[in-house]
Amino acid sequence: MRFTTSVALCLVAALSNAIPTPQTDGSAADLPTQASPDEAQALEQLAQLAEFAGQTTNETLAANKKRDGCSLGNLSIRREWSTLSKPQRKAYTDAVLCLQKLPARTPSSVIPGAKSRFDDFVGTHIQQANYIHYSGTFLAWHRYFTWSYEQALRNECGYNGVQPYWNWASSGAVGLANSAILDGSAYSMSGDGQYVEKTGDIILGGAEGLPPLVLPTGSGGGCVKSGPFVNMSVNLGPVGLSLPGGGYEVNGDGLSYNPRCLKRDLTDAVVRKYSNATAIAYTILKPQEVYDFQMTMQGVPGSGNIGIHGGGHYAMGGDPGRDVNTSPGDPLFYTHHAMIDRVWWIWQLLDKKERTGAKGISGTGTFLNMPPSANTTLDTVIDLGYAAGPPVTMRDLMSTTDGPFCYAYL
Repeated sequence: MRFTTSVALCLVAALSNAIPTPQTDGSAADLPTQASPDEAQALEQLAQLAEFAGQTTNETLAANKKRDGCSLGNLSIRREWSTLSKPQRKAYTDAVLCLQKLPARTPSSVIPGAKSRFDDFVGTHIQQANYIHYSGTFLAWHRYFTWSYEQALRNECGYNGVQPYWNWASSGAVGLANSAILDGSAYSMSGDGQYVEKTGDIILGGAEGLPPLVLPTGSGGGCVKSGPFVNMSVNLGPVGLSLPGGGYEVNGDGLSYNPRCLKRDLTDAVVRKYSNATAIAYTILKPQEVYDFQMTMQGVPGSGNIGIHGGGHYAMGGDPGRDVNTSPGDPLFYTHHAMIDRVWWIWQLLDKKERTGAKGISGTGTFLNMPPSANTTLDTVIDLGYAAGPPVTMRDLMSTTDGPFCYAYL
């Protein structure tokens, strides 16, 4: 049995709270088992996998007889940016701009450069960066972080929508600057930066005996030219900003006040190589254990592949897009990590019992276990500091319809 693009488009077009009932009787046995190298077929595979995850979510919530908690009646549906109406897109970016105007909650003694509620989130990511990448909390921490940002938009800035996601494959296929999310219009997340001459490629790694990884630069590099964030100030960082020609720009610990424009360097070659439909489908279908899933997504150091996670970050480029620590300083970060979360959501629901429990966690509390630290467990606490709260355990973050969450994806 084969799911078609028309089915996926029908799902995307739906506006009800619950995920639309699939027009097929698909089961796990009908799903693809390996990613197609053909991009069009890989897109069909992804539509089929997402539909199965949606069907599983519906069935899980329909079987839940509890009166409180998540249900089909209060389920939020996260959608891809291009499927939103123009008023919905503007409502989202207006709320982001609102968050950038609200005063920070973080004391200046903790993060001197945090001037807004938006900066609270950036500063928290900087502070915890060495514990939330290549660690056991990577996926769940960013799930909670992105959801908490969404709640701030809703509760503090009157946003009535949900967190949209950026589908790298579809935008890369048409060219980033031609996609609805990055075309620079008033209904986008702003687009490319002003073109500036480059002094060479981006060179990652090369330390500790690992071969360097060379990435091309993009079509911009300067301050964003248009769209909602054309006058935005990036206040924190950089901590380790990759520069054309090699090397990094560093501003101490990144927590001091360092206002500058938002820069982008949209790079089609990166998104098409590392975050295309085949790469996404491979990340979902090939790894059977969460350790392999996480490493495939982030890229195994020394492998020459930065994974779909790195592909999105380095495709947006610029400052702070190429700075792992400060990357939430670009509002596009949250649409990127919503897509990361969507991929995890699909992967989890291919084996819901195993992948949303203790066996769905692997890793320690530090970056590649350096320095050595305790294994992450269901009882490990996630604390977003002054950005959001309250602290929660990993146990609360393993499902998008348990703990504090009640959302799914189309």
